[in-house]
This record gives sequence, C-alpha cells and structure tokens, in this order.
Amino acid sequence: MAIGRSSLPLSSQQKKTVLASFLGWTLDAFDFFLLTFLLTDIAKEFSVGVPDVSEALFFTLATRFIGAFIFGRLADRFGRKPILMLNIVSYSVLGALAAFSPNLITFLILRAIFGIAMGGEWGLGSSLAMESIPPNARGMVSGLLQAGYPAGYLLAAIVYGLLYGQSIAGHEVGWRAMFLLSFLPALVVLFIRSHVPESPAFTEAKDQVKPGLLETLERHWRVALYAVVLMMFFNFFSHGTQDLYPTFLKKQHGFDAHTVSWITIVANLGAISGGLLFGALSERIGRVNAITIACLIALPTLSLWAYSTTPVMLAIGAFVMQISVQGAWGVIPVHLNELSPGSVRATLPGFIYQAGNLAASYGGPYQAKIAEAPGNSYGYALALFAGVVAVCIIVVIRFSPERRGQVMTVLE
Repeated sequence: MAIGRSSLPLSSQQKKTVLASFLGWTLDAFDFFLLTFLLTDIAKEFSVGVPDVSEALFFTLATRFIGAFIFGRLADRFGRKPILMLNIVSYSVLGALAAFSPNLITFLILRAIFGIAMGGEWGLGSSLAMESIPPNARGMVSGLLQAGYPAGYLLAAIVYGLLYGQSIAGHEVGWRAMFLLSFLPALVVLFIRSHVPESPAFTEAKDQVKPGLLETLERHWRVALYAVVLMMFFNFFSHGTQDLYPTFLKKQHGFDAHTVSWITIVANLGAISGGLLFGALSERIGRVNAITIACLIALPTLSLWAYSTTPVMLAIGAFVMQISVQGAWGVIPVHLNELSPGSVRATLPGFIYQAGNLAASYGGPYQAKIAEAPGNSYGYALALFAGVVAVCIIVVIRFSPERRGQVMTVLE
C-alpha cells in the first residue's frame, strides 16, 4: 500500500522513517516464517519428529524478550536509528547461519540466538516511527507497521512456492538454501543509513536527564504487568493461527508446496488488509473497541478455517481468520507506545511484547503435541487455540487504559 498524501499527512522524511520501520519488521518476519514452511523437511533430514523441530519456534520466541531489553536499552541511550541498523544486521546474519547446522541441537541453539536479535526490531522500529509522526496518523501507521509481519509471512510463502524444490545451477533448492535468504534484510540498513533521520523526540531530549528503567517501572508497574498478560494472549493468537498452518496443510491435507504456498499467500493478504483496516478504524472508535471487534470476527470463522476440506474453502477461512488476528494486532504498535512512558519507549513496548512472547512461547510445540495425539488433528489443535484465545483477549482488553492521541515525548 502506498503511503500517499491523501491517506497519511506525512512529510517525505516521515514517510521514509515509516517505510524503514515497515521493511525492518517485514524482513524480520520473513526470516522467522521461513522455518514454518520447512519443519517437515528439517525433521526428515535430522531423523526426528515435527514436534522436535518445532522446539525451534519455542526457543526463538522465548529468547526475544532478551533482545527487546538489550537493544531497547541501547536505543534509549544512543538513539533509535543506529541501534535499529545494528539489530537488522544481527538478525540477518544469525538467520542465515541456520543453513549450516550439522544437527538438530546446533540448529536449535542458532534459532535461540536468532530470537535475541529478532526481539529487538519491533520495539525499535515502532518507537522510531511513532515518535516521528503526527498523532492523527498513528492509527494508520500502526496498522501499516504491524502489517509488516504478515507481509513477511507472505514473502516467505511466495519465495517457498517459487524456489523450494527447484533446480538452480544444477542444485535443488532445499531447506538450507532457503535459510541463506536471511541475508537479504541487511540491505535495508543501507536505506536507513542514507535516508532515515533520528527520532525527533529522542534528539530533543538526548542531553536531558531521564528517569531510569527501574524507576519508571516502579511508577507504572500495573500497566506494564497488565500489558504483558495482554501480549501473552496476543502472541498465542498470532502464532497459534500461523506457525503450524503450513504443516496442517501438508500433513493433514497432503497438499503440495504450490498449494500450501498460495493458501498461505491468501491468508496473509487477509492479514495485511486486517491490520490496515483496524489500525485506521482505531483512530475513530478507539484502540480497545477496534481490538474487540477484530477478535469477535474469529469466533464464527473457526469451522471454515480449521475444518474445511478443499483448498478454496480453506483459503477463504484463512483469509477471514487473519483479518481478525492481524486486525487486532494492527492496533498494538500504537496502543503499547501510547501506554509507555517516553523515557523508556524504545525498551518498554518491545520488552512487554516479547515478554508476552516468552509466556506464549511453548504454544507451537504444545499445539503440535495436541495435534499428533491419538484421536486429534491439526485442525482441532488450531481451532482450540484460536477460539479460546480470542475470547481471552476480548475479556482482557476491556480493562485496558485508552490513551489515543496523547503527545509523545521522551521525558514522561
């Protein structure tokens, strides 16, 4: 979607800042979701089961809060822009190193370290963008930024469908070659270095004394704790509907790579649409109401999404489900940044987000075990997670503070 004058009142520099933040999150997600298409192939090569390889999803999610804290603190001290560049290079290199894993243990360790690097990007990119734009543009930009996540999934699906199993220069493209594509995000750093300015809020306050993280948390611990619980449910919602969906299509329905790819593409087109729609809607009806409506859409969609039998019906179900999931998520970047004190805005939203990821990190392996238990199925495991978590989010979000449109500084 173009960032044009008619939809967003942004200057040229602000548009470049939003674009850089969007690309950073998109390619971060691309690196993560490559794994979801390759679980069965890695399991076959290492002679283990899919639940064993899905532990990589757990380790990646479980370590992200470490990166959110480390890179966030660096950004609150040295600036959003330079640390965002460092972060993107880090996750690019670590993502690509997985291609050289000689065994499952090494692969799991590399994905855990990759998770640390991945954990930093969201907080850095969202704080840089939200501090650089007018308040009335935050809802739309929030939806656009969060749409970067399904856009990365979409890109992974396209690349998987086009390249996996193909012969290039006499060599078949396997799972190891796919991970080498993780080097691509490093190219975004060149764009950021040349075209993206530092956050105005950070620049104005960089020489002033700001309260530390512990002092800030003592003053705002109730909001921080609440937000971690909220993000736990949100991460169950997204990863519970996305990470095992390609495996569900391959193992339960026996679809080939091409069919899995296009169904996943359709799902992520729905996700991008949902993020943009509900991000913009949140400027009119509020963050809490927009999230509530998005989650309600998931409930009547469960049967179509998890229990359809044809590719077309599954694709329709996936499209609507991801409108719901990423519609709710589209409000989160602006909502967490508005809830967070400015002195720790590069640290706290990302840390809260990734702490919620840590709490939800075993969802993937747990879903896989439920799915492969006697009498169960991947469809059952997916529907169980999505339905329960959607209801939990609807209940919990109604207790959230609403701070739509507040002025953002770094001295709060």
